[in-house]
Amino acid sequence: MIVKDLQGNSIKEIKLPGQFSEHYHPDLIKRDVQTIQSSNRQQYGAKKEAGLRYSSTLSKRRHDYKGIYGRGSSRTPRKVMWRRGTQFSYEGATAPNTKGGRKAHPPKSEKIFVRKINLKERRKAVRSALAATFNLDLVKKRSHNIPKDFPFIIEDKIQDIKKTKEVMSTLRGLGFEKELERTSERKIRAGKGKARGRKYRRKIGPLIVVSKECSLLKSGVNIPGVEVVDVKDLNTEMLAPGTHAGRLTLYTESSISKMEKDKLFSK
Repeated sequence: MIVKDLQGNSIKEIKLPGQFSEHYHPDLIKRDVQTIQSSNRQQYGAKKEAGLRYSSTLSKRRHDYKGIYGRGSSRTPRKVMWRRGTQFSYEGATAPNTKGGRKAHPPKSEKIFVRKINLKERRKAVRSALAATFNLDLVKKRSHNIPKDFPFIIEDKIQDIKKTKEVMSTLRGLGFEKELERTSERKIRAGKGKARGRKYRRKIGPLIVVSKECSLLKSGVNIPGVEVVDVKDLNTEMLAPGTHAGRLTLYTESSISKMEKDKLFSK
């Protein structure tokens, strides 16, 4: 695999480790992404006392006090609205078919959303997603605008860039100008999500993988669509957003060597 400097010139070639030779398993990638997404879900549910805070117990016996026997009314639970001696005015309560009553089957906070996946399956899914980042057909299928000589590796000097404008100029120099234009646009979301804190939708752009804690983790964070991550923190959701593999990914030379040396995501 070709290694390029920050000006886009080829400086050498390196061999990719075995993690990039995994076959493409879309079903396994999808399951692992859904597992990660499920662990991020927040539990929610109705209040347990909701709709049950009325005294709506009535007697259906002939001689009981405060009963509805012989009145020609149904057995729906009722609350007392006013009383005159032994005469009562009732209004339906508690039952799901009444005003202010409980829900029949409300969402319950005890429900467990988290799914699980075997450790070896998760590693295999990550390896498969890693290999998919060098599959040009899958990358183009995700609508990424890539340069003609992609894929390639970047030299480690990119990790030391401290200014966001320098990161953007470097990416443009490497041939990703159209990709940055594509991810700079944002559109208003269709549906109720607009009122739920996610008004805008933005395209997902390049993922830059570094080998350690570095300046690029901060300088690259504010570029629309671009994400920077340490190689040890990689997961399938980053490599295959929305369960679709083939994200445009740029690896630094040291991140590749660290993956091989530490045997990250290996069998």
